Amino acid sequence: MATKQPQTGSARNSKLQEFFVEQLQDIYWAEQKLVKTLPKLEEAASSGELKQAFNSHLQETKNHVSRLEKIFEMVGEPAEAKKCHAIAGIADEGEEIIDQTEENTAQRDVGLIFAGQKAEHYEIATYGGLVTLARTLGYGDAAEILSVTLSEEKNADSKLTSIAEGGINVKAKEEVQEA
Repeated sequence: MATKQPQTGSARNSKLQEFFVEQLQDIYWAEQKLVKTLPKLEEAASSGELKQAFNSHLQETKNHVSRLEKIFEMVGEPAEAKKCHAIAGIADEGEEIIDQTEENTAQRDVGLIFAGQKAEHYEIATYGGLVTLARTLGYGDAAEILSVTLSEEKNADSKLTSIAEGGINVKAKEEVQEA
């Protein structure tokens, strides 16, 4: 069980504390949405390496949800999700890519990588900000946990870049568009 961390001054009732909790709620919703979305991306991908990347990140994302629940407990707040419109939109774009591209094509994989990287970039920005706010508010242990997740998000983004540069982009360029 996580222990609530002490705060300095009046941070508990500050607008910054309120904003921090709102951002936790936002990313908590986002991670839960991604737990539902990543299997769809994995299924739609044709590249075995891309399928594995989505599956691996799904397992990490489930851990991110658990870590966020621990952080809510550490800061004395209920684990509540607030809809993340950015991730909702990115998930919708991912579904559009699936609907608008042919199965088993590198073009679809390129689109799925784009959708995945958009999500990763949002998460990287959010977790980076949360790490800084956690430190400012005196939540050192929470900042460390958030830093681990931030590192995993950066690694997932790098993996997607590596897959794209490792041949999928070139393969998509060489695919012939059907009339």
